[in-house]
Amino acid sequence: MTMIKPRIVLEKIKPYINTQEAIIITGMRRTGKTTLLNLIYTQIDSNNKIFLDLENPLNRKYFEAENYEKVRKNFELLGIDFSKKAFVFCDEIQFVRNLPSVVKYFYDHYQIKFFLTGSANFYLKNLFSESLSGRKFIFELHPLTFGEFLLFKEINLKIPKNPKEITKSIFDTISPFYEEYILFGGFPQVVLENDVLRKKKILEEIFTSFFQLEIRQLGDFRKNEVVRDLMLLLMQRAGSKLDTQKLSKELKISRPTLTEYIYFLESTYFIKTIKPFSKGKDTEIRKMPKVYICDSGLINHFVKADMGVLFENSIFENLQQKGELNYYQRKSGVEIDFILNKEEAYEVKINPDKSDLRKLKDLCKDLDIKKFKIISKNYSDLENVVYGFNI
Repeated sequence: MTMIKPRIVLEKIKPYINTQEAIIITGMRRTGKTTLLNLIYTQIDSNNKIFLDLENPLNRKYFEAENYEKVRKNFELLGIDFSKKAFVFCDEIQFVRNLPSVVKYFYDHYQIKFFLTGSANFYLKNLFSESLSGRKFIFELHPLTFGEFLLFKEINLKIPKNPKEITKSIFDTISPFYEEYILFGGFPQVVLENDVLRKKKILEEIFTSFFQLEIRQLGDFRKNEVVRDLMLLLMQRAGSKLDTQKLSKELKISRPTLTEYIYFLESTYFIKTIKPFSKGKDTEIRKMPKVYICDSGLINHFVKADMGVLFENSIFENLQQKGELNYYQRKSGVEIDFILNKEEAYEVKINPDKSDLRKLKDLCKDLDIKKFKIISKNYSDLENVVYGFNI
């Protein structure tokens, strides 16, 4: 039997396992939400619990009664004892439209602790925000960080936290694993597969399942093929500014329609847009957001981007789990790739040189940002340099 490997987010969830509020785990399809839900289920020391996969139409029927006391009867038939605390686990909740009001009813009337997963954040925000205000905690699950990647592959590497302690030989030991992580990404199933052809096949399956289940079933768009083409175009533009005017012309759709598609792709975690950095009054022109993709492996497989793009996207994937990200760019084109939580600046380079460091230092001085680092792909002797595997 394969041992289930815990995710970093589990440590964030643990303090809330015994509270009354519902726990919702959301994130991109195939990032391991079901596995994480199963892990929590096995760790609940109670027999008064049930697990329902809502992708299965038979399980959805338990929620179809308009009178929620009939739903209660269904739960009792499944073994739930309402005279004491019970735990209800529901996987893929976006398939049951009335589920938020069911959860609210049981939260308000019974001792039921809900654990829920869903891959469509737009649905969760739209339906859950009103009905479950103050009754839920939401946690996001992304593809694996590099630290999780090593854990999943059972590679026992202790990476020094201080980049100054990373010698050339330590760098050369870590580098092949980090290269694999950038090229094939962090989807758990891809990481656990060792055969390169199988890895590629799984990436194709992930794209296909996202298209079939999110775009076709949830999106309800009239032009599904246009959304598919948009996904491919956005992968080609990873790390670039999102020019909606150009994109709408290229796809032959209106800008409002394009905006709707982009909103959907961001709300289902396929892409993420980051806004320009601003500290109060900003003399710079208003700028477009930049777009990144959920996983560098998808970009590499479908559009064959260069290493600079893949590396930057991979850094984005790891940094976004640490807080809010912005970018900064002046009219002259001088820029900072990422500003984390408005206080730490990161510039991403394959081979940084002294002029890169000087530019970053000058920009940060103007912006009054005290912490700044260059993130290097290759080994470097420069000061203020960290590596992608340090992030």
